[in-house]
Amino acid sequence: MKLGYFTMPLHPVGKDWRRTLAEDREAVLLAERLGFEEAFIGEHLTDLAETITSCLIFIATLARDTRRIRLGSGTVNLANRHPAATAAEVAMVDTLLEGRFILGIGPGGLRSDAEMMESLDADRTAIFIEAIEHMIALWTQEPPYRLRGRKWQLSTERTWIPDLGQGAMLKPFQRPHPPIMVTAILPHSNGIAAAAERGWTPISANFVHPWVVKTHWPKYAEGCTRSGREARSEDWRVAKSIFVADDDATVRRVAREPGNLFAYYFRNLQRKGQATRGNAFFKHDPAVPDAALTEEYLVSQMLIAGTVNEVVDGLLAFREQVGPFGRLLYCGHDWAEPAAMRRSMELMAERVLPAVNRALREG
Repeated sequence: MKLGYFTMPLHPVGKDWRRTLAEDREAVLLAERLGFEEAFIGEHLTDLAETITSCLIFIATLARDTRRIRLGSGTVNLANRHPAATAAEVAMVDTLLEGRFILGIGPGGLRSDAEMMESLDADRTAIFIEAIEHMIALWTQEPPYRLRGRKWQLSTERTWIPDLGQGAMLKPFQRPHPPIMVTAILPHSNGIAAAAERGWTPISANFVHPWVVKTHWPKYAEGCTRSGREARSEDWRVAKSIFVADDDATVRRVAREPGNLFAYYFRNLQRKGQATRGNAFFKHDPAVPDAALTEEYLVSQMLIAGTVNEVVDGLLAFREQVGPFGRLLYCGHDWAEPAAMRRSMELMAERVLPAVNRALREG
């Protein structure tokens, strides 16, 4: 199993924005020093808790301060963006990183973003598909461009000057484009199969219950089969909220006390998600009443927390339950206790992951 990092950063409303950006940046730099292979960054426009408004800008700030780690958008929300602008920005970020970029894409799940961008009542999945098809065309076709869609008509026919280069798009560093990844939230998602058929790979979200994650591998394998490719477990990324500590007292203080940072995180996401998807994905059994979704319940179901051996056992049990994912994405959270959060990442990389991999080899 390989180790990566994923953050859809969610901080207490009102926390200094300079501090949250600095924390999120420091976490990625720490991941690089600890040997994490990749880091994915989320984005939202209209949320005072989720404070990275452009994952591409944030990733660009890390280009010169990282050397090895691959950086990915997690995700670029294509229903909120113009595809030509996004294609140009992705090409530049991929070039700044000299090919260390992974393009994570999605329609965008935050309803207030959709309202702001005038797509709340639109078919956002259709917009998302049209956007990425336009982007791939801009990266692979020669100018002048003549792209026609339902939402966008992209052209440089009237302004094309070949000898000056006017009217042409710069290409990404990776040809024909960076590897593409999509997030998976819904159970038995046909979108995963469709993405796999196109050669894209999935990330299973950390804020849905394991019974949902378990349905993602069969759909990915189905799409690979349709395209004549082998489904490789190393291509399936699963994000998971994890906290590792040296002692039980730290685990209790950081992850068990009422109002802890993980409780705040999962309650925030549960309240946002129930407006569109309901609460079923937060339950170990859909029959659990909504009233039972206490903060304590959400944390107990969604977080693996403990000392090193406890987290190793929890991760092995989780993988046994959901399927053979080959890349674990450790999820970033608010650094309410910076020393404890840094130590958790250190323990994850230096002790938990090696122990998990030894157990998998021996098993």
